[in-house]
Amino acid sequence: MRRPSLTTWILISIVVGGAFGYFFPAAATELRILSTIFIRLIRTIVAPLLFATLVVGIASHGNLKQVGRMGVKAIIYFEIVTTLALLIGWAAITVSRAGVGITLPPPEPGAQTAPPAPQSWQDIVLHIFPENIAKAVADGEILQVVVFSLIFGAALAMVPEARRRPLLSFAESLAETMFKFTNIVMLFAPIGVGAAIAYTVGHLGIGILANLAKLLATMYIAVFVFIGGVLLPVALIARVPIRRFVRAAAEPTSIAFATASSEAALPRAMENMEAFGVPRPIVAFVIPTGYSFNLDGSTLYLSLAAIFVAQAAGIEMPIRQQFLLLLTLMLTSKGVAGVPRAALVILLGTVSSFNLPAEPVFIILGIDALMDMARTATNVLGNCLATVVVARWEGERIGN
Repeated sequence: MRRPSLTTWILISIVVGGAFGYFFPAAATELRILSTIFIRLIRTIVAPLLFATLVVGIASHGNLKQVGRMGVKAIIYFEIVTTLALLIGWAAITVSRAGVGITLPPPEPGAQTAPPAPQSWQDIVLHIFPENIAKAVADGEILQVVVFSLIFGAALAMVPEARRRPLLSFAESLAETMFKFTNIVMLFAPIGVGAAIAYTVGHLGIGILANLAKLLATMYIAVFVFIGGVLLPVALIARVPIRRFVRAAAEPTSIAFATASSEAALPRAMENMEAFGVPRPIVAFVIPTGYSFNLDGSTLYLSLAAIFVAQAAGIEMPIRQQFLLLLTLMLTSKGVAGVPRAALVILLGTVSSFNLPAEPVFIILGIDALMDMARTATNVLGNCLATVVVARWEGERIGN
């Protein structure tokens, strides 16, 4: 018999935790410490992981000046499309309000945070930039860590190769170490998630399943809206031969959907796009870069999930704060596609920096495997289309 995967164990722990919380609500209250330990371990990952992956993602492309127009065009395209994905996820959850009606258990003693004071737009802009990177890490200011990492990576890319290589090697080693650190922490995930679900169900009952079903439906509808409302018009504008492209992208996209792994689909995606007619240099640059900077499905999911957390917590965020949250997610989602359950790490780190509770994240984790399939397939499909669009932008005659 095949050994159960971590996802299987998490699903088992959700069922067991839910049953335990339903039948033994008083005892389930005592399990909260296990979920708190898991949350703390996850939060320790965020800052070093973001720093390492963003620095590597930027500084390793120190040859972007040699790539020239193609690199600039690819980055512009990535940012436009992922921003649209972010807005579609935000709009979908704002309309469906899948998190409304959930009554979360009270926070732990001493964990209650005071509501933030009203801020002017100048305060919000100033808050983006760190004055002390160590303080930003200690305070969990994710956006400040991202801004520092982006500037550091850009500066490192300007350093001569001989001087850049030692620091870049350190960042690569740190990134790989944090990947392994994440794997170790995730071994505790079934216990932490099961305890969180037991505690939540002990307070809320099983009525939360209706909210989960609504959230899942919202995610899949938003994905279809994104594909039909953004990717299809982009393909038409770029004069992409739709039927040929669908045949070429179908296999890597279906692999991504079935395995919930972008990496599993990477070789076939590159091979199929080259067979489709995209020149090899464009495929070799756009798809690997897109795996860090063009995560359409992941950014859509993160905006949807973050607003769901606020709705479940009963917090009405001002529209200005919601867009700051979206900006944070747009930046923090870059560079971590290779991390197992990267969305959980990014989501937990981001919501905590906005003083939102972690319990709704564990509620989402109950259906995360089903949501992961949709967001991963969308990531791969978006990157396949990006290669064709950039090739067209570069004047290549594909399908003519």
